Amino acid sequence: MDCPINHAQTPFLCRECYRIRTTGSVCPNCRNADGLLHSEIADLAIAHIDCDAFFAAIEKRDNPDLHGKPVIIGGGKRGVVATCCYTARLFGVRSAMPMFKALKACPNAIVVRPDFEKYKIASRDIRARMEKLTPLVQQVSIDEAYLDLSGTHKVHRAYPAELLSSLQREIERDVGITVSIGLSFNRFLAKSASELDKPNGFAVIGRGEARSFLATKPVEFVHGIGPAFARQIRAKGFETLGDLQSEDLKQLISKFGDQGLWLHQRALGIDNRPVDPRSDRKSISSETTFFEDISDPGLLEDHLWYLCEKTAFRAKETGLQGNVVTLKLKTSDFKTRTRRITLHQPTQLSHTLFKTGRVMLKKECDGARFRLLGIGISDLEPAKGDAIDLIDTKDTKRTRAERAADAAKARFGKDAISTGRGFRAIAKRTEQREQSSDTDHNQTGRTPKGSS
Repeated sequence: MDCPINHAQTPFLCRECYRIRTTGSVCPNCRNADGLLHSEIADLAIAHIDCDAFFAAIEKRDNPDLHGKPVIIGGGKRGVVATCCYTARLFGVRSAMPMFKALKACPNAIVVRPDFEKYKIASRDIRARMEKLTPLVQQVSIDEAYLDLSGTHKVHRAYPAELLSSLQREIERDVGITVSIGLSFNRFLAKSASELDKPNGFAVIGRGEARSFLATKPVEFVHGIGPAFARQIRAKGFETLGDLQSEDLKQLISKFGDQGLWLHQRALGIDNRPVDPRSDRKSISSETTFFEDISDPGLLEDHLWYLCEKTAFRAKETGLQGNVVTLKLKTSDFKTRTRRITLHQPTQLSHTLFKTGRVMLKKECDGARFRLLGIGISDLEPAKGDAIDLIDTKDTKRTRAERAADAAKARFGKDAISTGRGFRAIAKRTEQREQSSDTDHNQTGRTPKGSS
């Protein structure tokens, strides 16, 4: 470290030599004026790193012909946008948008099928670089992570802001993509900061400014407040986080229950969650978007069984079981239906998922046509031995049969064995995939992979 920070002057982080100076807004070493002037920049240690338009950035990195063009990662007329580049976002394209709407908004977009293996390789590379700075890295998705850099200046002889700025340039140079970084004193504000200066940005929110910074923001600025919850909050007279800040805590709890305390804390910039590299995943799920809307209960059950097998396989791979089963449906007019059942015993078994999911599915088969179906488990815990159902004796037989099938799959591959219902769903999906590939070829003018 060059020298201790003189807090009588406002520290300046130089974005060229990655050092904090205290001699005004120009770096005395390289005469660079590109940097961050912030009174707390040498004191903050919680960071959020977010890869900018990650999937699209990787594709543009590997295909120079895509540079400067609107790129959508997804595929299939019935599919949704996984992500898109910033050029496509200028046309109104956004993640989770139905593909036909995205192409209507941006007809010149180039659609690229996702290559998740390639994205995983880049993600692992970036994570390894983060872990060189601190062991406290909590990856929350393939393209974002929290870091706790407290005390790292003693090891690296550099302040957290300096390490992060250097890492940002290193990722751009070696991985070939940009990342945006938020630096603060807790996770909520670090993530909020990372979204202030995208792409390739570096933003800071300090303790002294947190409350005033949040006061003018709308209630949905808080991560975890979706459109429905935001409407509930506004209906009770709170438009901004400043409105929540000025409300008595007891009143918030009386109006919102347990969420009242959470709203109170977030509005004030309070977040006591640690950066935990051992943090368990929250849920395991699988879903599919149909090429054609489906209302037939039997066909929906076939797809449900296939998804239950996929979800159970992932649960068994990770050694987890869930206490809550969630069914997700999206109707032809894009309305989402979500139903949940809490189990008496946690499970990772496909037949238990199917039995539970089918109960919920039957209640939703009211003549509506569905374009998406999903099933998942949450409230996870390490898997234990299978519970014995003393009431349903056939359940024990089904469990033994599934475990035998698992053993066969472990030896010969996960597709080595399936049920008749599963084969029907696989056949239907294959047919849809072929139709979808033809559609993609017509939409983008590009030959699908594997075609001559």
